[in-house]
Amino acid sequence: MDTAIATITADPASTCIAVTAWHDPIVDEHGHDPRSIYVEKFFLPVIGPTGSHVLRRLADTLDLHPDGIEIDLADLAQQMGLSYRPGNNSPFARALQRLVMFGLAHHTAHGIAVRRRIPSVPQRHLNRMPVSLQAEHQALDTTVTLDDFSRAHTIAQAMRSTGDSLTRIERQLVAIGTPATVAEAVAANLADLDRS
Repeated sequence: MDTAIATITADPASTCIAVTAWHDPIVDEHGHDPRSIYVEKFFLPVIGPTGSHVLRRLADTLDLHPDGIEIDLADLAQQMGLSYRPGNNSPFARALQRLVMFGLAHHTAHGIAVRRRIPSVPQRHLNRMPVSLQAEHQALDTTVTLDDFSRAHTIAQAMRSTGDSLTRIERQLVAIGTPATVAEAVAANLADLDRS
């Protein structure tokens, strides 16, 4: 069994682990949704496409089970089209290792805790990205107006009323020129409204 899995399973013969939410008040309030365009664009170069996909799937799972759930890693890997086998070369095990390595998950006594909100990419990782991505990230720091939020919220509510998903809403807002930070905030607001 590979070290990533061996360190998070209570029983070395089992592939089942407990997945819980990693509560971090600061990041939970100011962070990015794991399924957001921000994470897809700026964390994907850090944790890789498989790590991004695993993170998104675990976020979906925690949305359905906010108090945590026991999952079978082999089954989850198969559902995602990934191989699961003992050894450090398993794509699924490497993805889990990257989530832990880059502070998006951590080991617990019986499994793994995963962030529900993701912090901004650290500057040291941004420095390794292509200049175009660095410039795009820097542009996110531009000031947005109340009109930006109001317009985006009106469009998002209309889209939501027709049954569009939050992911589609966020992407469409960005496609029509809404700043990505505004689109993400509006989508997060709609998600909060859905939960209440």
